Amino acid sequence: MSKIYASAAAAVADIESGASLAVGGFGLCGIPDVLIAALAAGTETAFEVFSNNCGTDGHGLGILLEDGRIRRVTASYVGENKEFARQYLSGELEVELTPQGTLAEKMRAGGAGIPAFFTPSGVGTPISEGGLPWRYGPDGSVALASPPKEVRAFGGRDYVLEEAITADFSLVHAMVADTAGNLVFNKAAMNFNPLAAMAGRVCIAQAEVIVEAGELDPEQVHLPGIFVDRIVHIGQQDKKIEKRTVSAAEEGTR
Repeated sequence: MSKIYASAAAAVADIESGASLAVGGFGLCGIPDVLIAALAAGTETAFEVFSNNCGTDGHGLGILLEDGRIRRVTASYVGENKEFARQYLSGELEVELTPQGTLAEKMRAGGAGIPAFFTPSGVGTPISEGGLPWRYGPDGSVALASPPKEVRAFGGRDYVLEEAITADFSLVHAMVADTAGNLVFNKAAMNFNPLAAMAGRVCIAQAEVIVEAGELDPEQVHLPGIFVDRIVHIGQQDKKIEKRTVSAAEEGTR
């Protein structure tokens, strides 16, 4: 059966309310924006999201967030999204903040079939000891806090046990895909995309370019097609900059 879908709407049509989603991208770099927009055009809600962050106000996952359709987020970065912070602090959104490298490995481990692993990151902090606010109450009190995690010593150093992440679906963006699902990511857009793709039981990829199977040099492939179930051709992505910063012109130059 072909992995190519005629539209983003068709590719996400079976994502139901309450589904868990592993989503690639960092800020607005390499986000699966077309797939997110197709999901936002539906009525499904109460999603659980695993992603580095939750987009920005009005872009990426921020669209679903503003509509109140995300129930829980596991992320490492709040970013520039004011609505994310507002919903979290007001108790409307459950948030599990996780060290960035740990989040990346949790996704990779999930895709590799590894249920858990030990890492030194977070030992001796609320990450391992528990007590991080996951959800606040309307009055600002902590309604739900993180539980303590197992800590074990290896070679005289303490490590905390982290469980892997697997999601019902993953949404990712690639520069090039072939019809077999092999993906190539563009520079920094590689960020969380291959890891999120691995973590999803069903991986949906949007690609700027699609070529026939066999046209990609195997050494170019960043993610093998075995992890990818559906592909949508989107053409050149309308890339946005989360926070534009330019240098002032030096005196005497234009």
